[in-house]
Amino acid sequence: MQQVDIAIVGAGPVGLSFARSLAGSGLSLALIEQHSRQSLAEPAFDGREIALTHASRQLLEQLGLWARFAPEDVSPLRQAKVMNGGSPFALDFAPPRDGSELGWLVPNQRIREAAWDAVAGQAGLRLIDGASVTGLHRDGAITHLALGGGEPSVAARLVVAADSRFSGVRRLLGIGARTRDFGKTMLVCRMAHELPHHGAAWEWFGHGRTMALLPLQGHRAGAVLTLAPARVAELLAMGEDDFGAAVSECFEYRLGNMRQEGSRHAYPLVGVYADRFCAPGAALIGDAAVGMHPVTAHGFNFGLQGQARLARGILEAVSAGRDFAATPVLSAYDRAHRRATRPLYEATNAIAGLYTDDRLPARLLRDAALRVASKVAPFRQAIAAHLTQREGASRFSPL
Repeated sequence: MQQVDIAIVGAGPVGLSFARSLAGSGLSLALIEQHSRQSLAEPAFDGREIALTHASRQLLEQLGLWARFAPEDVSPLRQAKVMNGGSPFALDFAPPRDGSELGWLVPNQRIREAAWDAVAGQAGLRLIDGASVTGLHRDGAITHLALGGGEPSVAARLVVAADSRFSGVRRLLGIGARTRDFGKTMLVCRMAHELPHHGAAWEWFGHGRTMALLPLQGHRAGAVLTLAPARVAELLAMGEDDFGAAVSECFEYRLGNMRQEGSRHAYPLVGVYADRFCAPGAALIGDAAVGMHPVTAHGFNFGLQGQARLARGILEAVSAGRDFAATPVLSAYDRAHRRATRPLYEATNAIAGLYTDDRLPARLLRDAALRVASKVAPFRQAIAAHLTQREGASRFSPL
């Protein structure tokens, strides 16, 4: 049996960031991951482009991840537009008055690489790869984790689940979750295009489909098509020429002809919100706590902020000589992260429900909503301010 202070289950970017947040704390960490060490060090491209807010960039800078991104992998997000079918009304988010970006886009693959590089060789951290948690047993102040893959069990004072929105550890802890299956599949890929995108992101609600365009450097963009699973299967089966023509048509040739770059990837569209973010001797972070619909592009931002909240509570307890795994520490994290995430999670689901409902009353309502919002400058300014706000900037800070 291996004994550590904290066992982190899941070595995705949030789990790795959490481990990095605890560097230098003197705590012993076990990072348990079902994939191999090589796949962590050399993650494959998965099609996802991650939109990062100013607060998230600040956290990534503090963790030493931002400096590891190559300049060509960071694409500035200068403006955003929300459109509804063929309606003439659109919700535009212009660049801040100081000329700074609304945010940045970085490939998920590069975030994973940077997070792995940051923790490689970290003192007090041991990776247990190729292993999954098959059982949990609480004995006093210690939790015993049974592992598959022939690995010896692990005993930890605190277990932190960062193993996706379909978290097996969350279920083993007896924590339920509100799950919303939107009945759609999200297809993501990179596309080269003829006309400039001007650094603008699009969220386009069409009839029977939702599309997003994420501006990358040059005449390139991340295309996101949310469609019925059968239609996604058809697109995945197409040759590159037919696929490029189909995507160009979806975007009504607003960027001219589009051509596939790299591989296509599909993901089921499911939102998840855990009933609790903690249990005795355990906590949930990342998608295990909150798995967002991508329409508001806050999934990874919430995950990054959540791990920072939990790490900060742990470090404060250690500094004060208190038990870092005690209920007051974990409950404080639960309350803070719930306050920060629940309103936007519910609003996101409401937006997704309204803008993917193709019945006539819903189409009229969303067109009216965009018409009103497009004329209310304070609303647009408030959204832009939220995206560009840095950590601790005001009482409205997401942290």
